[in-house]
Parts: sequence; C-alpha cells; structure tokens
Amino acid sequence: MYRPHDELDGIAAGPRAEPAPPVRVLPASPPTWRERFERRFHALDLVHDLAEEIGTRRWYRGMGTMLALGACALAFWPDFSAVEAATTSHPDDAVRRELRSQAIAPLALGANSGRPMRADARVIPLAAVPERASLQMVATLGEGDSLGQMLQRAGVGLVDAAQASQMVAAVMPLSDVKAGTQFAITLGSRVAPGEPRALDKLTFRARFDLDLAIARQNGSLGIARQPVAVDATPLRVRGTVGASLFRSARAAGAPMKAIEQYLQTLAAHVSLDGGVTPNDQFDMIVAYKRSANGENQVGDLVYAGLERDGKPVAELVRWKDGQFVDAVNSGAMGTGGLMAAPAQVMSGGMIMPVNGRMTSPYGARRHPILGYVRMHAGVDFGAAWGSPIFATGDGVVSFAGRHGGHGNYVRIEHGGGLGSGYGHMSRIAVSAGARVSAGQVIGYVGSTGLSTGPHLHYEVYQQGRTVNPLSVSVNFKTVGGAPAGMEKGQLDALKGKIAQLKGVAPGAALQKLSPKYAGVK
Repeated sequence: MYRPHDELDGIAAGPRAEPAPPVRVLPASPPTWRERFERRFHALDLVHDLAEEIGTRRWYRGMGTMLALGACALAFWPDFSAVEAATTSHPDDAVRRELRSQAIAPLALGANSGRPMRADARVIPLAAVPERASLQMVATLGEGDSLGQMLQRAGVGLVDAAQASQMVAAVMPLSDVKAGTQFAITLGSRVAPGEPRALDKLTFRARFDLDLAIARQNGSLGIARQPVAVDATPLRVRGTVGASLFRSARAAGAPMKAIEQYLQTLAAHVSLDGGVTPNDQFDMIVAYKRSANGENQVGDLVYAGLERDGKPVAELVRWKDGQFVDAVNSGAMGTGGLMAAPAQVMSGGMIMPVNGRMTSPYGARRHPILGYVRMHAGVDFGAAWGSPIFATGDGVVSFAGRHGGHGNYVRIEHGGGLGSGYGHMSRIAVSAGARVSAGQVIGYVGSTGLSTGPHLHYEVYQQGRTVNPLSVSVNFKTVGGAPAGMEKGQLDALKGKIAQLKGVAPGAALQKLSPKYAGVK
C-alpha cells in the first residue's frame, strides 16, 4: 500500500520520469530600500482579524490600528461652511447700486427699486404745502371715552368740540351715547396757519330711532334731529319640538338669545327631559324693533308658550318688574326675568318652599356630618341642584348671606313674631331689606355649609324660637286662578296682553316694512 513519492509520481505520470537537469541559479540582486521597508512593515503584522485571538498581543495591535485609522478619518472630516464661488467680475459701488435697484428682494432687507436720486440745485424747496379744502373721516367712541375728547383727537378744535358736546347734551344725556358709536366727521379749512380745522359737519346715530346732525351754517354750528321710523312688531316663532327643542327653534329662525331665555324659563316650569314630547308646539315671542334704514334690534323674551294637542301646557308672560307669570298654573311667579315653577301648596294652606320631597323631619336626629345626636331645628327638602326656592309668605328679608353651617342663608320676617329661614342655598336671589311676596323666588337649592348633598333646610320661627314648620300655616291664597296678590283688574290686563301677543302672526316682524315707513328718516 505504501510507495515512495518517486514511485507514486511515476505511477501518476505513466513511465518513470527522468530527473530534470539542474538549473543554474543566478545570484539575487540586493533589495531596494522600498522592498526592505515593505518587508519590515509586513513583519509588524498591524492588520489582524479582531474576531480571532481576542485578548492577545496581536489582537490589541490590530485594535490600535483600527482606532488610529478612525482618528485620522475624523481629523480630515470636512466642515459644512458655505463655499463661495469666485465672482466673474468685480463691480464697483456704482454698479452694485445699479444691480440692487433692479433686483427683487424683501423690503425687510432694505430692498429698493429704481435709481436713487439726490436733490440738486434744480430742486427748489416749497415754503408751504397747500392743504385739502376739507377732510372726511369716521371716528368711534371708545369705552370710557368722552365725546369732546374723541372729537379733539380727530382734529376738531377745543371750541368746536365743546360746542358740539353741549348741543348733543341738550338733546340727550351724553352718557346715553354708547361706546362703539361711529361719528362721520367733516373738517373744513383752517382759519389761520397752525390753527385746528373748523368742524363743518358731524352726524351719528344717537338712538335706534334718532339721528343727530351738527352742521355749520353762516359761520355757526347748529343741530338737527332726524327721527327714524321704527316698527316695534314683536318677533314670534312657532314650531314643533321634534327631536331637539333647541335645534328646532334655531331652524325656525329664533335668535340665540331668545332660545336661551326660552329654555331657562320653560325648564323651571316643565321638565325638559320628560315633560316635553316631540309632538309639542313651542311658541316664543321676542321684543323686536326694526328701523326704516334697515337696522334691527332684538330684545328680551316676552312670552314663552308650550302647547300639546292644541291645549296650552304653559303660557308664561313677562309681567311687572321683569317677572314671568304663568297664566295656566296659579302662583307661578319668578324674578329676574326667569319664571319659577309653581310653588306647591300643602294642606292647611302652607306653601312648599321648594318643589321636592321631605327627607328629614323636625326634631332630634344624628347629624350626618358631626356624628352625634342634636336638635334638627327645621325640615329638609330634597331637590335638584339649582331648583328655585320660594318665600312661604309675604315679608321683609332680615338676613341674606353666609350663616355658619347654614351656608348661604335667607331669613324673612312675616310679622306677628313669625319668621322663616332657608339654608344651604347655591345662590341667593334677594338682598337684606327687600320686601318679598309669597311664592317669590328668593334663591336656589345648593349644598353650602354643613351639607352632604343638594337640599333645602327650612325653618320657621315664632317669637324668635324655632318650631315645627309643618305645624304652622303661612297665609298663601290665590284669587281666581291668578298669582297671589293679583286682583281681577290685573288679571284682565294679563289676559289682554296674552291675547295681544298671540295675535301677532309668526314671522310678521320679518316682512317688508309697510309703505308708511318707506323712506322715512
């Protein structure tokens, strides 16, 4: 199996090969300096595969080579400074200004257009510049400003401004000129150089139904009243409640302010969650004025109605002192422009101070916050936050404000040693010294003071001592189904006003003005 290499070579080559004749080797020339340097540098073995022989001297030598090459690369890294191209020409200042005048550049950078020119000997300065014969402008009265000061800032002289103010004050109080009123001012020529211009004409809208014009005639100022015809037909909007009372009212063209007042007024009388059905008819009437020159003015809500199956559910009319009176439900009287739900009358003729249910009676009980038994000197009525609170009888408010654990508290003296107290209000609607009537809203349910939730704490006093409110009857009567205190004559007037308001056709205030108003000013 084993044979020498020479035999194997013979087998591989077939016949045995003869040895080659010896070759004569010439002596090598001495290496150059470059070859010697390459051999010595190659012997250093600076480049090494860092994945092999980790931790050896050869590996560290390769790591040093890599770091050195990286440092060299970073050292020769180019910067990002702008490289400016060499200019083809070298213009002087005159050429540069010429190019600048023809270039397009932002004004913020000092751009200009056209050749700059300097005044030479041919330019003769003027001794005086001629002024316009008259100036027309519009000035607006600012908040807290006065008419005289505004005219002086517009260029009117002190004498003319004072005279114009006196003329306007003779027609109407200057305080009635509202901020934002615009004045059309025409100034004439100056009497002398350096003097203010003379006031030639001043016109403005003094009121919705009155224009005032001050003009100079024969050298003196005069004022002229220009009444503006105004149609005061109220705006009536009717429609079906549908899926949303608010959206239906907006779609019917009711002003936003009127819708807000209508919802607030109706919500205090009818539950908007379950007391209004999609098939109900809403009816709102708003004070509305329009002038002959096309302007209009929307006022407050004067009537809020709701009908169901052709029968009125609520007919709320703004009555005396801005109160709303419900012609359908007796005793429905509110304050501050918002109608309150009709107060309930208990057995014995006592009016309920709030529409709710009694949650805690009069007597000793364990206080829910303090944790010990003590006298509960009143009756608690649970009601929703913000529900109106009614005075249980006529009287005078002796206290209205913060009162210890009662929170916001109101006390009313009814006379004869009888008084009533109302605690934990969220907001008080009356002030001390005010005279109130039975059924009038004096505040709203809250949870101020020592309270665990929104409710009304109601107390009754006899000769300064608390008694059980359910044992005392405060006089509260109605006359002919009208609110308390309303006589038959007032009731007839109320019905007449309702008939007058409901006699207005829906949208009549939006029709074109009749010929008697056309062109009247």
